[in-house]
Amino acid sequence: MTQPDWFAALDGTWPAAEYTQLGPLTLRRGQGGGSRVSATTAAPGWAEADLERAEAAMRDMGQPCIFQVRPGQDDLDTALADRGYEVMDPVTIFACPVDDLCDIPIPRVTVLHIWEPLALMREIWAEAGIGPARIAVMDRVRGPRTGMLGRWNEKPAGVGFAACHGEVAMVHALEVLAHQRRNGMGGWFMRAAAFWARKSGARWMSVMCTEANGPANALYRNLGMQAVGHYHYRIMPKEEPN
Repeated sequence: MTQPDWFAALDGTWPAAEYTQLGPLTLRRGQGGGSRVSATTAAPGWAEADLERAEAAMRDMGQPCIFQVRPGQDDLDTALADRGYEVMDPVTIFACPVDDLCDIPIPRVTVLHIWEPLALMREIWAEAGIGPARIAVMDRVRGPRTGMLGRWNEKPAGVGFAACHGEVAMVHALEVLAHQRRNGMGGWFMRAAAFWARKSGARWMSVMCTEANGPANALYRNLGMQAVGHYHYRIMPKEEPN
């Protein structure tokens, strides 16, 4: 299968509140939803003046100056470094065909698909730092979406969110409760998302993971998912994403 545009799928399944085109740069209004929905991205043809205009626009929005640097953008990376920007959160995009994760039946009531999120789901997310602003990101998704509530030994085990953009399904905000880890719940969440994605018409299952999260990276590789892309952020020191 021809691989899709993973970054278009990222915008489709975890959308910013607003997108503004500033020449070859795309600005995102995050409204407190984190780096992914607040970072500016660049298309070919940008100049130093475009970076300066973007910085002013991000500050006008009340957001930190943050750019997402994608593969093949070494020139942008160097320019931002020269302006004093620091690297933050290198990320790997993992993906595999949906069918690859639909080969094992999921034990009954291990993962429940629920939308709107239950109060319990919101509480678990909140404890992990995923508050109302990030729930608002989920609410903005226009395509198929689902919340996931995991259970193990008849007790809550974690939560997750999945959405589709075209033929790509992406998992976001996956959190397994600390006392329920090492029970294979991460794998069950990904498999449950894949069964849901297949019913929703997706052909690809994907997820993003910071390089610093060793256990999650190992999980996705053990599931047979492959690294299909990378990106990192450049942020001006002392400017934290909302």
